[in-house]
Amino acid sequence: MNRQGLNQGVAGNISVRWKNGLLITPSGLPYGEMTPDDIIFMNMDGSYDHDLAASSEWRFHRDILLERPEVNAVVHAHPIYCTAFAICGMEIPAAHYMIAVAGGPTIRCARYASYGTPELSVAVLEALADRACALLANHGMIATGQDLREAMWVAVELETLCKQYAVALQVGTPRLLDDEEVAKTVEKFKNYGLRRRPRAA
Repeated sequence: MNRQGLNQGVAGNISVRWKNGLLITPSGLPYGEMTPDDIIFMNMDGSYDHDLAASSEWRFHRDILLERPEVNAVVHAHPIYCTAFAICGMEIPAAHYMIAVAGGPTIRCARYASYGTPELSVAVLEALADRACALLANHGMIATGQDLREAMWVAVELETLCKQYAVALQVGTPRLLDDEEVAKTVEKFKNYGLRRRPRAA
């Protein structure tokens, strides 16, 4: 995340569905120092056995994985452009066809709730309804995927969309795609975008 400009310092967190629970990054540990042994296995009830503390945002990671069986990875970060729109409480409209990575004609901005709280989890799930990503008011962004590679791809595309929209607003009045065109593009994206190699037999 840091290398791709999605994050800075010790902010942000990542989780992946694993067995009957999830793997999640620890709280406050610089990514450059992190080793595989530092990743925490958490049960779906929020319990874990590890010397390090789990990310303070473990709750919305867990709740997304419980609510969305098709999601197996979650990326949360505070990239500059996503966070700027989140600070303004603005959603991202269909100014570019790549909005289809989100799964619909907008990228919603979840209402504000304090970090790590059940209230934030509820707000995140509302904003992610039929979407792969969302902004979090006065906070940052969240992206999901079938695996970690896809979730990271969605996260990078989301920050790119926010950059493009921010610049377009400075240049003039963005021309938006209508819902029908976005729906067609979402359908086309079932065979477009991030590719996976065929699994070996």
